[in-house]
Amino acid sequence: MSIASDARFWDKTSRKYARNAVADPAGYERTLDCTREYLTPQSSVLELGCGTGSTALVLAGGVKSYLATDVSPEMISIAESKHADKLVPGLTFETATAETVAGTGYDAILGFNYLHLVRDLPGTLRRIHDLLNDGGVFISKTPCVGDMNPLIRLAIPVMRAIGKAPHVCVLQGGELGTAIDEAGFEILTSESHNTKGNEPRPFIVARKR
Repeated sequence: MSIASDARFWDKTSRKYARNAVADPAGYERTLDCTREYLTPQSSVLELGCGTGSTALVLAGGVKSYLATDVSPEMISIAESKHADKLVPGLTFETATAETVAGTGYDAILGFNYLHLVRDLPGTLRRIHDLLNDGGVFISKTPCVGDMNPLIRLAIPVMRAIGKAPHVCVLQGGELGTAIDEAGFEILTSESHNTKGNEPRPFIVARKR
């Protein structure tokens, strides 16, 4: 499978994805609140893997500019439709990944449920580092599949083979933290925002060194 096939997978599931409710609303709100602590009205923000734009529409009103990106054109199309109903100054949507997005000089880059889907984690993290201003922050929340039930890890290759899953990187929390550190970041905080169950999905804020 390739990035193009991943994009096709998300295109096919975009309408269903848009209809799904947030599984852990309280945990999601905590993530939004903690993220806002690192954003200012002067911030230039890039969001990677924005899906249908729900987070972008909530956060973009408090910053100077907000570029929300996703690999799936259909996801971006839905996000733009939602934006048309609720225009937020400074918010734009674009079909892109960390590797293809244009420009640099971001004060904050957000990657919620993103890093476990990339194909070259060290390369993606280096690219994120390059896109940030000095002292900028990378804020992520990542399912660590390597710390989940082993049955999930066994099921992923089967689901990929029949087109029911995209590429998924099987990460453990310790590996993720090490990769972020080695890409040139200082981890400021790593915490769990789960209020339902114990799914390993650390919220990490890391500053560019």
